[in-house]
Amino acid sequence: MLNLASQTPADWVREAASQIEEVLLDHAHCEKKAAGAALRMLFRYPQHGFLQQPIAELAREELAHYQRMLGVLEARGIPFCRQKPSAYGGRLHQLIRAPEPEQLIDCLLISALIEARSCERFKLLSETLEDRELASLYGELLASEARHHQIYVDLAQQIAAPDIVRPRLRELALGEAAILELPASRVRLHS
Repeated sequence: MLNLASQTPADWVREAASQIEEVLLDHAHCEKKAAGAALRMLFRYPQHGFLQQPIAELAREELAHYQRMLGVLEARGIPFCRQKPSAYGGRLHQLIRAPEPEQLIDCLLISALIEARSCERFKLLSETLEDRELASLYGELLASEARHHQIYVDLAQQIAAPDIVRPRLRELALGEAAILELPASRVRLHS
């Protein structure tokens, strides 16, 4: 369902749990970036009317998640501040092809993969965190990540046929898996 080519190793889960404040801060930043990416897509592709409503709704939901994470940080006394992001997003975006409509298809599919990876990791956190409040939060959020993943895939399939989109999604998923195998200096949702 999530179209991922790899599974998150148990080491990541243990490391994330041991540095949960870093992960929570990163999560807030990721929600903000997801909202921004959706809004950029709206402005970049106004000629694709079929994108406008679903992506606007998705951006609104990402902003709501961002606000929710700001509340979590505040409640836990974790200051919201700059944080060095992982290289994950930048590396994924290097896989985007330049010509259109391939560029838009790739942007949608990379967004789908980011949402899928978030969903997978939220599920792991919901199942393993000893902090039941945070485990519950991640359990609540994973359904929206899965839905966002599917929205992006469905939109890509409105641009090109599934027999074109599906192999490209698989190719990008393999690239995403390879990126996650690269060493990371810090624990992040996507490291």
